[in-house]
Amino acid sequence: MRAGFGRSRAWEEFHTMKLLILGGTQFLGRALAVEALARGHELALFHRGRTNPHLFPEAVHLLGDRDGDLAALDGQTWDAVIDTCGYFPRVVGASARKLAGQVDRYCFISSISAYADFAQPGIDESCPTATMADETIEEITGESYGPLKVLCERAVEAALPGRSLIIRPGLIVGPHDPTDRFTYWPARFDRGGAVLAPGEPETPIQMIVVRDLAAWTLDMVAAGGTGVYNADSPAGALTMGALISGCQAAAGREAAVHWLPDDFLLAKEVQPWQELPLWIPAAPDFAGFMLIDCSRAAAAGLTCRPLGQTIHDTLQWHRARPGETMRDKLTPEKEAAILRAWQARDGG
Repeated sequence: MRAGFGRSRAWEEFHTMKLLILGGTQFLGRALAVEALARGHELALFHRGRTNPHLFPEAVHLLGDRDGDLAALDGQTWDAVIDTCGYFPRVVGASARKLAGQVDRYCFISSISAYADFAQPGIDESCPTATMADETIEEITGESYGPLKVLCERAVEAALPGRSLIIRPGLIVGPHDPTDRFTYWPARFDRGGAVLAPGEPETPIQMIVVRDLAAWTLDMVAAGGTGVYNADSPAGALTMGALISGCQAAAGREAAVHWLPDDFLLAKEVQPWQELPLWIPAAPDFAGFMLIDCSRAAAAGLTCRPLGQTIHDTLQWHRARPGETMRDKLTPEKEAAILRAWQARDGG
């Protein structure tokens, strides 16, 4: 058993597979490839050769572009394909139709954003999905991302009816995340000093660790799983306060935490989720966004490692990478200015 990788079920019982990953060299695809090789699967990676092409020399690398150049997939068969990088239904549909006669099962990684309404806690797989007026749009925005994922799901199921597995993760976190969506918090406490924390400590949050998601996805594929599954941490199990205190403990540096209310941060033009990851201001329309029902996946074996372990692992990875690479996150200068403004408003 590979150290550091959780197990959602006794995967050793499953036979080895001939597996294709669309992507496979970045973040979730990378974690899937590491896990698949550790399990002894015969692995092929289809990618453009642009991101980490040196990884996984023991795998077969099929170079191409899923938007118009799928020739490298010709004449081969696999037990299953896992699609980690599908965003537009035209492109996903082309891949699914191409592979329909070459794979037994198609696993598509979708998103929690596929749902139409986040006003109520407990969103499960039966809830209505998002729609868009113009389904030909191929531009990813906050409004189009979810509906496009839904259309991608439908394209997969249309090409492989009854043979598709749709996984809808929440925020995927952990080492090798190129977006720094979670890394911001361990890294911020590692820098020390006064830290701006958004909202209230008891605010619920949800996330799925990339290695837990990869291990469970492979379990499901090996077991012949089909259908739709939300994949996230258990609703109500994590809070913003637990994240902040965990990051402070992992960094081991002095850091005074200042909890600032949503309305003040919004007035200072702090971008929710982007500049301060995992922060969603309290609003009726998003009351259920961090309370997704993932009981179906849990019943199918999904387990989540402790938050402290994820913080530790992410911080160690961040410390080892060269330079400061935070992307579009709250800058030290803006954070300090907001804290000064808050202290002045609060009477110092």
